[in-house]
Amino acid sequence: MKEYKVVHPKLGFRNRSQNFEDLLNQYGREGWEVNYIAPGWSNIVLERDKNR
Repeated sequence: MKEYKVVHPKLGFRNRSQNFEDLLNQYGREGWEVNYIAPGWSNIVLERDKNR
């Protein structure tokens, strides 16, 4: 079974790309995989196996 998480990132104006990369890496270490990124990075849908 899969579980999903929707994230509304607050990236700021400085180093926006680096902050976005750091955010994705943080969730990746927790086992989350990117399922969808909305245009403009307004929200991100992540998924992972619930029974991991």
